[in-house]
Amino acid sequence: MSDMPHKEFHDGHAIPAFGLGIWEVSKEDCTRTVKDAIDMGYRLIDGAAAYKNEEEFGEGIRQSSVDRDDLFLTSKVWNDGMGYDEVRQSVNDSLKRIGVDQLDLMLLHWPFPAQDTYVDCWKGLIAAQKDGQVKSIGVSNFHDTHLRRIIDETGVKPVLDQIETNPMLQQHAMRKINADLDIVTQSWSPLGNARSFDAKQVQEVAARTGKSAPQVILRWHLQLGNAVISRSTNPDHLKANMDIFDFELTSEEMKQMEMLDDYRRTGPDPEEFNGM
Repeated sequence: MSDMPHKEFHDGHAIPAFGLGIWEVSKEDCTRTVKDAIDMGYRLIDGAAAYKNEEEFGEGIRQSSVDRDDLFLTSKVWNDGMGYDEVRQSVNDSLKRIGVDQLDLMLLHWPFPAQDTYVDCWKGLIAAQKDGQVKSIGVSNFHDTHLRRIIDETGVKPVLDQIETNPMLQQHAMRKINADLDIVTQSWSPLGNARSFDAKQVQEVAARTGKSAPQVILRWHLQLGNAVISRSTNPDHLKANMDIFDFELTSEEMKQMEMLDDYRRTGPDPEEFNGM
């Protein structure tokens, strides 16, 4: 859709506020899903080396009706036990598998703090950006200490931090830290495995607006100021997930949504996760 809102990066680039994530999308479904999504109006596709579907990701782009220059493509380095040289090779490999000369955004997938290599990995992404392999560089699942360390030791600030965010894990502290650092917060697992679909707060907005629970929650993310990626292989769901730009939650409804936060994750804790 041509009127898709964007989130500005501090490096002068910008990312569509809403897009498709392809985590756990099978090789068999990935090409079709990416093509369908792009043809429906999605412009941001978020992948990763760890998803094992980058070749199919690239084929979906090529089969779509939209030029590469009109798309925003993200991938991630699986920096488990890696350092500078390995990250440089990982970026090369992702470009080759996807079949493009440059990515719009490359992220470090996790900090893996016990392995203590994320600063060297970040330096590898800085070099990839300087060499023109990626336009922008960021991180995923980084907390305050991880962010401040890479910034302090390299002088280079991520443009984006992709973190698990949903109504039951609202990430108030991390969203404020990112905002204070001029880093865009992007939500992954935005629907939280459907845990809040039946919540009174969600159902009341759905009844008022005629929207579904997933649409209400995705709209809530945008009104928080987050960028957001959602996932589906169902064409009807892909279309419905895009239909979130013609309504708003009221300020009181946004306040009511805050009551759902109970700090429960669906994925690993970045302070503890080390690739195992």
